[in-house]
Amino acid sequence: MSTLTRVAGRYELVRPLGHGAMATVDLAHDVELDRPVALKRLAENLARDEDLQRRFLREARLAARLAHPNVVRVFDVGEDGGRPFIAMEYVEGETLAELMARRGRLPAGEAATLGMQMCAGLAAAHAAGLVHRDVKPQNLLLGTDGVLKLGDFGVAVGHEGTRLTLAGTVLGTAGYLAPEQARGERVTAAADIYAVGAVLYELLTGEPSRTAGSLAELGAEDGFEPPDLAARVPATPPELVAAVTACLSARPENRPPTARRGGCACRGCHRRSRSSGRSEQRRRPPVATELDAAWRSAAGKGDERRRPGSQHRDLAPATHALTPCRVRARAFEPRAGNRAFRPA
Repeated sequence: MSTLTRVAGRYELVRPLGHGAMATVDLAHDVELDRPVALKRLAENLARDEDLQRRFLREARLAARLAHPNVVRVFDVGEDGGRPFIAMEYVEGETLAELMARRGRLPAGEAATLGMQMCAGLAAAHAAGLVHRDVKPQNLLLGTDGVLKLGDFGVAVGHEGTRLTLAGTVLGTAGYLAPEQARGERVTAAADIYAVGAVLYELLTGEPSRTAGSLAELGAEDGFEPPDLAARVPATPPELVAAVTACLSARPENRPPTARRGGCACRGCHRRSRSSGRSEQRRRPPVATELDAAWRSAAGKGDERRRPGSQHRDLAPATHALTPCRVRARAFEPRAGNRAFRPA
């Protein structure tokens, strides 16, 4: 095995998963524990910055303390050849960016479900004293089991100053930066909540909530108003519109005070969506009536015969193969002894 394809003598590189201005991520195999991991390594040019190395490793170790279903687990942190790395949980699935590219905008109930999981993961991080600072669709991984996980801690929380000065990095994530973050001010959990609103808006409309050509424009508060989600997608439930609008407020104090509070608004929409689905199922015709429709279709035209238990007359040939048994047009009731079919 070449030393170029194994990191820290333990992680065997399999294939690239992604790369950016600050880091690269590869699928790797942990040869000691025999499991796949996502291995993130700081970009070589940034790895020369000793202060950045220390902050990267410190924040990554803090992220490793998080254990929550909606947060990508950090298994190991270290350094190889002077280049810091983080070994993380590998999520089989796709990012929300890939999901939107494939499907476009999502129904309100589905977006609310994702928002609820997003807020749950952030609430756990904030409770542990961590601010993500880079919540965006590319950092939200949706597993094949439907569980959404917040990833890419470490670099995002470790060196916000560098992120603001890397051309292409800020512009690539501009739609999710809170105004105070774009101005270079102290970033708190409120910046993550702003990003939640930006991601939800994009999930619901298929469009970014805000575009700007410079950091100064992003940081401006004068004349800034959150986009009108209700006008863009009128079918969006009012409580979800209110939650997204509050998250996208220009001033941090006007946003939901916690990620948990934002998740509660998404949970309400999620529950209403599920209730609506159950109501739709209850409105479906009963089994016996569906079979009765099949009877009419199969029978075709012929002699008129009156069906027992029905107030309608049906057309069915007297010699049809189904005539020895007739279907009663009555709903099935889950009682002992009840039968959907009875002999003629």
